[in-house]
Amino acid sequence: MNHLFGWANAVAFQLGGETVRWSDLLGNLLGLATVALAIRRSLWAWPVQITGAILLFGASLSVHLGGNAARQLVVVAAASYGWWRWNRQQGADHPQGVEIRWARASERLALLGFLAVGTLGFAWLLSATHSSWAPLPDAYIFVGSLAATLCQGRGWVEFWFVWIAVDVVGVPLAFHSGLPVSGFTYGIYFVLVLAGLRQWIGLARTGAPSADPAAAPAAATASAPARVPAPGQSVVESARVTEGACA
Repeated sequence: MNHLFGWANAVAFQLGGETVRWSDLLGNLLGLATVALAIRRSLWAWPVQITGAILLFGASLSVHLGGNAARQLVVVAAASYGWWRWNRQQGADHPQGVEIRWARASERLALLGFLAVGTLGFAWLLSATHSSWAPLPDAYIFVGSLAATLCQGRGWVEFWFVWIAVDVVGVPLAFHSGLPVSGFTYGIYFVLVLAGLRQWIGLARTGAPSADPAAAPAAATASAPARVPAPGQSVVESARVTEGACA
């Protein structure tokens, strides 16, 4: 399947003795853009994330990281769900978009169970099929990315915590796998995710809109919950809030 990404997997340049592929470079740049758009709760975060995941799928195949490659395909599916859900929430009942909130206790337990069981199960599959040289961390990143993307689609603050957990493992795994751009990008994700987490926590707690004057249309009243900007609304008009959150 690598031949489908021939141009994308071509060498862009050398960095510290490491080969940087176009797919790794462009995919991660789009990944950073996704985090920035998620912080602003922009609907553009979803198509940008899908495009970046397709490029990173090719990059992962080129270095024999089967779990990470599968992760990108699942991220595409989960991001498609999130995009659909955010659009759907902007109907008559939620004219301003999806509500940002903390997950309920039962939802958090389900999330933790999914992360634990999913990671162990997928690590076993990767090991049994010889699809990854590092099955456990590869599976951990795969399942965490899926969980984070699904939580983001539902507007849960917890999706940032899941992304933090993914980055902690993703940075060393990327460097050891010969994907230095991914490693550096994971580090930048970590900083962006902390910033987004802080803003989403504040919005979930107070339900208040951003202090940005341009964000005024994003709330129906001063007590309305935080919302995702409607389709067509520019990034400048969106309320400022996000891990860069679970993929």
